[in-house]
Amino acid sequence: MIAATRFSVLDRSRIREGGDAAGALRDTVEAARESERLGYHRFWVAEHHGVPGVAGSAPTVLTAAVAAATRTIRAGTGGVMLPNHRPLVVAEQFGVLEALFPGRIDMGLGRSVGFTDGVRRALGRDRENADDFAAQLAELLGWFDGTSATGVHARPAEGLRVPPFVLAMGEGAEIAARAGLPLVIGDFRGRDRMRQGIDRYRELFRPSPWAAEPYVMISGTVAVAATAEEARRLLVPEAWAMAYARTHGTFPPLAPAEAVERRTMTAKERGFYEAGLTGHIAGTEESVAHELETVIKETGAQEVLVTTSSYDRAAQRDSYRRLARIAGLTQLADSRP
Repeated sequence: MIAATRFSVLDRSRIREGGDAAGALRDTVEAARESERLGYHRFWVAEHHGVPGVAGSAPTVLTAAVAAATRTIRAGTGGVMLPNHRPLVVAEQFGVLEALFPGRIDMGLGRSVGFTDGVRRALGRDRENADDFAAQLAELLGWFDGTSATGVHARPAEGLRVPPFVLAMGEGAEIAARAGLPLVIGDFRGRDRMRQGIDRYRELFRPSPWAAEPYVMISGTVAVAATAEEARRLLVPEAWAMAYARTHGTFPPLAPAEAVERRTMTAKERGFYEAGLTGHIAGTEESVAHELETVIKETGAQEVLVTTSSYDRAAQRDSYRRLARIAGLTQLADSRP
């Protein structure tokens, strides 16, 4: 079942302690090249604003850099947060990408708004903008199929086919179903909720010009290493960053695992940190293969979107190589010049 499933990569352009945003963005582009070489199906980037530990604030710009640095892997966003932008501008940006890199661009769309009040004010948005996601989505798709009633034409988007995906849980999954679009849903720590969202999506799905039948991509953290302890240590930097964000209100750069483990944490920090280490798919190749087989069988997903954020770049690359071997991806490390 794993071998019949597509595997793709989501990269959040995480900044590491001692590094900077420029280095994180270059790491993302290099990770895209490596993902292509290993045979992953897609490479997606994310949208975050005003976050000290994340460099990826302009996903369509970064997608252009990824597409330009690769040849065959699909490039896209996981995702553009549609409530933060005017649909016309989003259509134009993806139209340019598709015109430059035909047949390789994906348009992953989310419904979140800025993380803090300050970011939302700077973007000129508020929480209520997320309530209009269904209408924003319909308007965006209208720019591609030429059904906008404004008399304006989105150039060069109109007439192009850029596959749209909805990143969602709960109500968002229902919006994806009613729009007849593929669904990206996660994460592995909330499997019951994820399965409920997928079941609801399939139940409500309406065929559309964009998708004739339901398409489910499950998303979450996967870490693979020679031992279970090495895989757990891959999770440590991200778990601490999340714990720090929950207790201090800002998301920091990734710290080395050994530095995190030496920290004296408050009880609250420790609680969030320990929770951040659980529920992911992490372990040896054998254990990860078994767990992936289980979750794919439970969800009936056609694709798995994997993200792994760690301070140790070499260990992170090794994790993706091991996962490619588990998944039976065809383009292995020595198959490209």
